[in-house]
Order: sequence, then structure tokens, then C-alpha cells
Amino acid sequence: MAAPLFGQAGAVLRDLALRSARLRGEFPTVQLTPRRWLNLQEYQSKKIMADHGVTVQRFFVADSANDALEAAQRLKAKEIVLKAQILAGGRGKGIFNSGLKGGVHLTKDPKTVEQLAKQMIGYNLSTKQTPKDGVTVKKVMVAEALDISRETYFAILMDRACNGPVMVGSPQGGVDIEEVAVTSPELIFKEEIDIFEGIKDHQALQMAKNLGFQGPLQQQAADQIKKLYNLFLKIDATQVEVNPFGETPEGQVVCFDAKINFDDNAEFRQKEIFAMDDKSENEPIENEAAKYDLKYIGLDGNIACFVNGAGLAMATCDIISLNGGKPANFLDLGGGVKEAQVYQAFKLLTADPKVEAILVNIFGGIVNCAIIANGITKACQELELKVPLVVRLEGTNVHEAQRILSESGLPITSVNDLEDAAKKAVASVAKK
Repeated sequence: MAAPLFGQAGAVLRDLALRSARLRGEFPTVQLTPRRWLNLQEYQSKKIMADHGVTVQRFFVADSANDALEAAQRLKAKEIVLKAQILAGGRGKGIFNSGLKGGVHLTKDPKTVEQLAKQMIGYNLSTKQTPKDGVTVKKVMVAEALDISRETYFAILMDRACNGPVMVGSPQGGVDIEEVAVTSPELIFKEEIDIFEGIKDHQALQMAKNLGFQGPLQQQAADQIKKLYNLFLKIDATQVEVNPFGETPEGQVVCFDAKINFDDNAEFRQKEIFAMDDKSENEPIENEAAKYDLKYIGLDGNIACFVNGAGLAMATCDIISLNGGKPANFLDLGGGVKEAQVYQAFKLLTADPKVEAILVNIFGGIVNCAIIANGITKACQELELKVPLVVRLEGTNVHEAQRILSESGLPITSVNDLEDAAKKAVASVAKK
């Protein structure tokens, strides 16, 4: 039976509380813009959900003003919502370079939809999450507008602490769940699911009760919860988050907005979904990095971070900041590394004019440090590296790696301790 988490930390919500603490400034951190490696537009996520029997608003997608008009007429809805389709948030308060304010508009007149679409499609929309010049809108979603009488929060995620899927819900939806977890933990409910047995009827019904659904809506919500779980499994998701998971005055339970995270390791059996990946809004350097199975995130500092693993990347960025420096990016090598990848990584890093120093921080578990060292020396020689390079290697074959670096005759600063590495990288920039 689902139980409120009250004052417990709760493995599922621990990271939510930490994120909130960071937002309140209770301890220093590097703020990174979250990126999903698989980027789906809102209409794509909604279609996936609809295809699996989950109730969403009726909608059509248009790439011209005329198509938008036809879509609005086909909907035959009392009210229509027109949404610009870009990956960034904050669309409602965004501004187009056509002069139109807002990337989300409500209207009852299909002709107004056409006029609005003319000012959206082909123009750049700027929000708090887009680059300064905004992002070009190529498609709009024309959807049935539904009133929401009550909002709740519901999510299913893979939780390592529970070794499987966990449902998390709250009757307080439509707001940041992180804040709810901190200010009203008694309103957060958690239910573990046995991945071999699947979700039970009584589990779905209890979660619906915890979310505050009553009467016929309780069973309707439970049915939607079961469909969301089946979707979660079938598409190899790591998280399906619905906020708000709401009810309408007409007595319908609807998934109004959702975020789906996918397991990258399942790409081989989710080819249809991964083929939808929209890379058009990525920075060109991100797309170039992806060609070599490298993950790149650009920041606004001047010290490049070359790491293996997202956790190590975050730690490296944080320790640079704590020592007075600013990370320019982080570039994640991942696991199965080859010398050619190391070379391409250095090529990408040195192409960034902001980079004034490079800090390599590799923990060799799966990764062989000697391969990294060979790749580093080759890149330094062929690319004629002109910025200071600090290297900290630890783990598999580290002694051989250190020998390769020391005998290369290259101006590489090799260190054993991460904090020492960060201090040396920051100092090398300060000297300039």
C-alpha cells in the first residue's frame, strides 16, 4: 500500500530535495542546463502516449498557417490552444521576432489560429531557456483546449534503491514537485512495483485515492495509471512524469503535460522512437560530438572538462568553481573509449575559442587509462595544443598511462589528486 513519506528522505525524492537546496543556495554548485540525449517535441510525446491508450487532448500538427486553419476547423472544439513547438520551456512568456508575444495562445476562432500561425511559423521564439536569438519555430500544435478543475502530480521512474519501477504521486500538481517534497512531504506518496509481476489493480486504485480522485474518477484515474505503467515498460522509459495529471469539469482524467525520459541503452529495440530525435535545436558542437559517441554540454567559463561519466563531470565542474574557476563545458567520454574518440574530443575542445585550459579527469574502471594517455599524446602532437593541459588519471592501467605521459616530452601537467588538478587548471588560466 502506498504510504506518505512524511519526514523521511526517501530514495526516490532525495535528489529532488537536493536540487531544491541548491536552488535556494544552501550550498555551492555549478548550474547545468538539463539536456535529454533524446529530444522529443511535445506533439511527439503526446502521440506516443495516445498510441498507448493514455488520454491526452485531441490535437493536430501543422507546418503552415493554412494547415493550422484546417486543423482548427477539423477539431470542432469549443476552444483551441495553439502551441509553438520548440524544445525549450517558458514558451507562454516568449517573444517572436515577428513581434508576436507568447508561444501559447487560446482562441475560439479558427481564423485567429491561422493569423497567429502566420506570426509563429518560420520566426524565432525567444524564451528564458533559448539562446539570445531564439529558436526557429517550424511546427505548431493545434489542440483542443480543456478546462482543468483539479491538478495532481504523477510519475513512474526507475529507482536504483528499489531495484525497479516506483510510482510517485501527489494531490498537489501543476507546481514544482521539488518544492512540494521540501515544504509538504506528507503530500508525496510512493509505491514500489514488482517489475516481474507488474502493477496490481489495488496499487493503481490506491494511488488514485492518494491523488484525491473520487467517485467514478477514481477508477478512471487508476486505469490511466495502469496504461502509463504499460507505456513506461513498453518504450523502455526511465521516467514518465505527468504534471498536471488532472481532471476536467466534464469528469475526464487527462494527462495534460508530460515528460518522458528514455533509456539510451534500449535504442537498438526502440528504433522508431529514437528516429524521432530532434537535433535541430542542438548546438552544432553537440551534434558533432554525438557522431563519435561523446556527450557535450556547453557552459560559459574558460576551463574545458574532459571526463568519463556524468557524475564525475558534475563533481569536476563543481570543484573547478570552488577553486575560483569557471568550467567552459564538460565532455563525457562514456565507457568503451578508443584512441580516436580521445583525439576527436580534443579537437572539439580546442575548437572552442573560450577554452583557455583543459582539465582531464578520468576514472579508469571500464576505461583503460593507457588508451586515454595514448589518445592525449597523439592529440597534443597533431593538433599542436596551445592551452595548458592538466591530467588526472586513476584506475585501470594508470601506471602505464603515467609513463606514457611523462615520456611524451609534452608540456602536460600530470597530477594524482582531483582538487590539486582543479587548482592547477585554475592557476594556469589566472597566469595569462
